[in-house]
Amino acid sequence: MSLKLLVCLIFSALFLTACWPSPNMVINPTPLTQFTQPDPAKKAPAYLIGVGDTLDIKFMYNPELNELAVPVRPDGRISLQLANDVPAANLTPEQLRKALIEKYSAEIKKPEIAVIIRSFTGNRVFVDGEVVLPGMVEIRGPTSLMQVLSQAHGLRETARMSNVIVIRKDAEGKPMAANVDIRKVINGTDMTQDIAMLPYDIVYVPKSNIANWLKFVDEYINRAVPGGFPGWSEFYNPYTYSFGGFTKVYPDTGVAVVAPGP
Repeated sequence: MSLKLLVCLIFSALFLTACWPSPNMVINPTPLTQFTQPDPAKKAPAYLIGVGDTLDIKFMYNPELNELAVPVRPDGRISLQLANDVPAANLTPEQLRKALIEKYSAEIKKPEIAVIIRSFTGNRVFVDGEVVLPGMVEIRGPTSLMQVLSQAHGLRETARMSNVIVIRKDAEGKPMAANVDIRKVINGTDMTQDIAMLPYDIVYVPKSNIANWLKFVDEYINRAVPGGFPGWSEFYNPYTYSFGGFTKVYPDTGVAVVAPGP
């Protein structure tokens, strides 16, 4: 096979792949309308204590019974003086306070107890894929998908912006997933794509088709050809440019530097 023909076949494959549906997308997505969207006019639901939270239990008239920095164990319980193991997970602070008053009433006359949440672990979203800093993102108050991606230090140049995958559990605990086109959020054509995040959501940003093929060509063709594939180092990859510049990530520091585009 001549070199010219090989080059034509590679670039034909790249062109066809760029137009082909991505394998990293939800086949039967849940409509975005079914994703729970908080109503700003409604009062936010009370916080539910979660596994890993840290609580302070204080007694107004019996400070010797105070318990500070009490962790909620993986079984959802807390260990206290006199009350032994007490279920705490999935209760509101007020519900736990009432349960403790009932528990301690046999030992203390009219106990006055306060439940204070010192640290929270439930308000977390998990981000993976083509973001600069994948991992756990803490959300405090109403947070949108774009805000979560921003907290992950933004997208890599290899990200497929047309179908960011969001996975969530519904009210019955069953998983549902949707493809989100954040390009429509950026250009302002469909702001409903910028859905509100809920605790324990998973956000996955797939690679673009062209990025997958460029990686394939580099690993299986460029490195297999002695001396490298002719002209590959000068090949211009349009997907290295996003938001007007080239994003270079320094893995050791996690710092992203954006240089102005030409």
